Amino acid sequence: MEGKALLLVVLGLWLQSLTASRGGVAAADAREFKDIESKFALRTPEDTAEDTCHLVPGVSESVAHCHFNHSSKTFVVIHGWTVTGMYESWVPKLVAALYKREPDSNVIVVDWLSRAQQHYPVSAGYTKLVGKDVARFINWMEEEFNYPVDNVHLLGYSLGAHAAGIAGSLTNKKVNRITGLDPAGPNFEYAEAPSRLSPDDADFVDVLHTFTRGSPDRSIGIQKPVGHVDIYPNGGTFQPGCNIGEAIRVIAERGLGDVDQLVKCSHERSIHLFIDSLLNEENPSKAYRCNSKEAFEKGLCLSCRKNRCNNLGYEINKVRAKRSSKMYLKTRSQMPYKVFHYQVKIHFSGTESDTQTNQAFEISLYGTVAESENIPFTLPEVSTNKTYSFLIYTEVDIGELLMMKLKWKSDSYFSWSDWWSSPRFAIEKIRVKAGETQKKVIFCSREKVAHLQKGKGSAVFVKCHDKSLKKSG
Repeated sequence: MEGKALLLVVLGLWLQSLTASRGGVAAADAREFKDIESKFALRTPEDTAEDTCHLVPGVSESVAHCHFNHSSKTFVVIHGWTVTGMYESWVPKLVAALYKREPDSNVIVVDWLSRAQQHYPVSAGYTKLVGKDVARFINWMEEEFNYPVDNVHLLGYSLGAHAAGIAGSLTNKKVNRITGLDPAGPNFEYAEAPSRLSPDDADFVDVLHTFTRGSPDRSIGIQKPVGHVDIYPNGGTFQPGCNIGEAIRVIAERGLGDVDQLVKCSHERSIHLFIDSLLNEENPSKAYRCNSKEAFEKGLCLSCRKNRCNNLGYEINKVRAKRSSKMYLKTRSQMPYKVFHYQVKIHFSGTESDTQTNQAFEISLYGTVAESENIPFTLPEVSTNKTYSFLIYTEVDIGELLMMKLKWKSDSYFSWSDWWSSPRFAIEKIRVKAGETQKKVIFCSREKVAHLQKGKGSAVFVKCHDKSLKKSG
């Protein structure tokens, strides 16, 4: 009898210790993540602006409570440095656009606001801890719920881009994709790869550079390529619509409340270009690989052969070259940002030798769908018996090119030489290549040779030959 009683007592104690240890596992689990300061809010399509439900590493119930969708992809949005200590207005806009494009996905906003509102160098240093927090969260989701990291896409803006990179370098398995939205420049331009965003941090890393003005260590956005594909809209230094004139207009319309927006206009354009790619999926903006923005301005890089062009933003083709490819494009000043790029090649001939510098022209394009008139461009030099290549772009989809007009504008100041005889050149043909369609077209003058005279009427050219790009690169 005593033996039986003893056995029951031992069994009871063993069961007690087992249940205690079970509860203890959960408690220990939560304790293990206690030092994570960043918060992970799963926002909903119904409420894109508020952090109403948090996923808490170590607390499994929080994941079910927030209705996390285990069979869908997850976007993790990481904000940047903040002066106010509050989320910026772009956060709910990006969340809403992600849900519009991927309704079943999970959009998680990482809140590191208390660390992000310190003196800039202090906040820049915190990106390591924030990255570590995000990596531990992703590793926990993978270990606890078997959630595939191949479904994870990190989107980081400014300092948040480097936090995303550090997170990607610390996860047990590589996340699918990191998008760097104008990664911060100061403290990172000369940093080693483990301390910043780099191509090693995910299966695919794409980066938009929109505000890389000034000397490298002073540039708000990082200048060097840090991804598999690095896109520099409008050369990456400055964005259209972000100038002082625009600033005055916005203040007049909306008051001083939006002044901070103007300071960040070019920096934040990276986010709005990505939002645009989510919302306007039928018309992605195309970027073109080029060695320099100077070569791009001459229209020399509008090729799509061998992955030389790509979509900007969400629908990018995941091209992973051995070294990063720098890509360029032009955009409008507001959404939708897409424009249509053309390379124009003109051979100027004449009987008398002549060289003119900084000449202003206008070109008009007429197509099967629409026309785009009086597009201004300037040639640094125009010389007899030389061929010049330059880039023009238009906001209008004109369809197939049929006709074009060229006008040589007179100087804005009075010139004695123009008074006696205005300069002129002869043009036989104009070659045009369309970036978006990859079609090459040759235009001829109706008079066999057109005479373009400064300050006089337009020379008209009609399509005389179509060249398929299939054969000719």
